[in-house]
Amino acid sequence: MKVAQIGSGTPEVAVVAGVHGDEPCGVRAVERLLDERPTVKRPVKLIIANEEALERRVRFIDEDLNRAFPGDPNAKTHEGRLANELVAELEGCLTFSMHSTQSHADPFAIVNGVSETAKEIVPQLPVTAMVETSNFAEGRLFSAVDTVEVECGLQGSETAAQNADRLTRAFLTAVDALPGDTIYNDLPVYRLTDVIDKGDADSYEVFVENFTEVEAGAPFAAADGDEQIADEPFYPVLMSSNGYRNVFGYAAEKLEVLETPTAAD
Repeated sequence: MKVAQIGSGTPEVAVVAGVHGDEPCGVRAVERLLDERPTVKRPVKLIIANEEALERRVRFIDEDLNRAFPGDPNAKTHEGRLANELVAELEGCLTFSMHSTQSHADPFAIVNGVSETAKEIVPQLPVTAMVETSNFAEGRLFSAVDTVEVECGLQGSETAAQNADRLTRAFLTAVDALPGDTIYNDLPVYRLTDVIDKGDADSYEVFVENFTEVEAGAPFAAADGDEQIADEPFYPVLMSSNGYRNVFGYAAEKLEVLETPTAAD
């Protein structure tokens, strides 16, 4: 784990990249901040988490780091010990954690509950949606640390790396670490309600678009040509044919739309 800081004092804001070793987009955003050393209004802690997995270009060494929190200093796995170290480094920090996906090109945020902090910060980020995932938060970073996660784009793409840089700077501006203004966006909010399993098969297909409602009775995916039919309407999130080994993705419900604040008269 690499830990650095820009600005002087004790940080209350942190940026984390490289939780997964096959998602380098956030690492580039952190490295650019370290190269440029911008003048900040409050100190920021910068962390590249799973350096060993990044070096090997694999998602993890022993287990998924983003399912290993809060970790244990005596854990038998590399990620179990690393999770414990990372939680200690992030104590007292509002944390921004960057990821990428194989399922959706447009950036979106993931939060553990629609808190007042999430309502204030996430609409200032260049994202298309906010996903509330408290039903499936066990073992994830935001189960142990106050965190906003973002999916920056398609895994390994140049666009995801560019998005990571824009998202990081927007976050740091929103929390008053970087000078400047942000733009508020009307933002739909979704809550994950179920996991969409997939069985063993040689080929998988997905017929739907993420964040687009699937009607009851519609086919949404297939394994070896065997179609899965929606029992009730849902919104697919992180749905792809090959993103996860055992699941197609998640079903969600749409909660609300966070609207841009009206300027005072």
